[in-house]
Amino acid sequence: MTHDVVLIPGDGIGPEITRAMQRVVQAAGVDITWHEFEAGAGVIDRYGTPLPAHAIDAIRSVGVAIKGPITTPVGTGFRSVNVELRRTFDLYSCVRPCLSMPGDGSRYQDVDLVIIRENTEDLYAGIEFPATDPGASELRCLVREQTGAVIREDAAISIKPISVWGSERILTYAFEYARRHNRSKVTAVHKANIMKATDGLYLDVARSVAKRYPDIEFDDKIVDAACMGLVMHPEDFDVLVLPNLYGDIVSDLSAGLVGGLGMAPGGNIGENCAIFEATHGSAPDIASQNIANPTAEILSACMLLDHLGEDAAADSIRRAIRTALDAGTHVTADVKRALTGSTEGAAGTDEFTDAVIAAL
Repeated sequence: MTHDVVLIPGDGIGPEITRAMQRVVQAAGVDITWHEFEAGAGVIDRYGTPLPAHAIDAIRSVGVAIKGPITTPVGTGFRSVNVELRRTFDLYSCVRPCLSMPGDGSRYQDVDLVIIRENTEDLYAGIEFPATDPGASELRCLVREQTGAVIREDAAISIKPISVWGSERILTYAFEYARRHNRSKVTAVHKANIMKATDGLYLDVARSVAKRYPDIEFDDKIVDAACMGLVMHPEDFDVLVLPNLYGDIVSDLSAGLVGGLGMAPGGNIGENCAIFEATHGSAPDIASQNIANPTAEILSACMLLDHLGEDAAADSIRRAIRTALDAGTHVTADVKRALTGSTEGAAGTDEFTDAVIAAL
C-alpha cells in the first residue's frame, strides 16, 4: 500500500534529519509518496509568510504530515509556524513519548512515560496586549473595577483561556490513549492551588472525566511537585496530561530524562489531521555540518507509521535505533558526549543513519 504524506523539511538541521528519516522509512519497506513543501524563515521573501497557503492546502488535502524543526525568532519576527499549524488544523493534542533506550546517554535507565499536552488554549492562545496598547489600558481599568487589583501601567498583558470544552477533549484523549496503549495511570498536572479559576476548572474537569474510566488509575499533581517527582522518581509516572504551557515545559524536562531533545519524538493530533515532528529546535549553528542527531525525527516517523497502520515497520525501526545506540560505535556527538564526556570519535548524521539501516 502506498501512503501520501506531506513533508516540510524545515530550517537549520531540518533538511538533514528529514533526509535521514526518509532513508530509514524507505529501508523499512514502507511505500510513501512524499509531497514536499518549504516553510519557515527561508520562504518569507518569496511568499510574504513563513507558512505558504499551498503548503497548508496540501496538508489539508492529505491529512497527515511530518516536518523538520522551523526557526521561531525570540521576542520579534513572525509567529511560530508550529503554533499556526496547530491552530489552523485544530491539532489539539500534542503527544510526546519519553522512553529510555540503552546507550542514550541518560542518567536514567527505565523511563517509560507519555506527555499529552493541550495545544490550543492557555497562554499559548496568543491573546496578548503590549503595555502601550489601548486594549491593555482597557483591561487594566476592567480589572480594577471588577477586583480592585492594580496592574501597573507599564505591564504587558497575556490572557489565559481554559475552557471546559478544551479541557474535556484533551483529558478524554489522554484516557483513551492510555486505554489504547495498555497504560494503567493518568496524572493531570495543574497549578490549581494558585490559579483557582483557570487551573481549578481544568482540575474539576479532570476529576469528572476520570470517573468515566474506572479501569485506569488517576491522580493529579501540582506542576512544580510533578517536575520534582519526574526528576526523583520518574517510574511513578505513566501518562501525564497538561495544559499548554506546562505541557511545553514538562515535555522538555521529560526529554532530558531519556537523553535529551535529540531523542524525543512528537505528534500533533486533531480529529482530521496529524502532523509529526521532532521536538527540538532548528539548531542553525550546526546546520549543514552532518553532525545533527536524527533520532527524534526518525522516532517521530515511527509515530507517523503507527498512525498510518504500519505498526510492524514502526516497531522494526524502533528496534533498529535501540540496536544502533546500544552498540555505541556509531552515535552522534550529543550522545557520545553524554556517554563519555567527550565528542571524540562521534559519528555524523549520515553514519548514524547507516547504522540504523544496517540494524534493520
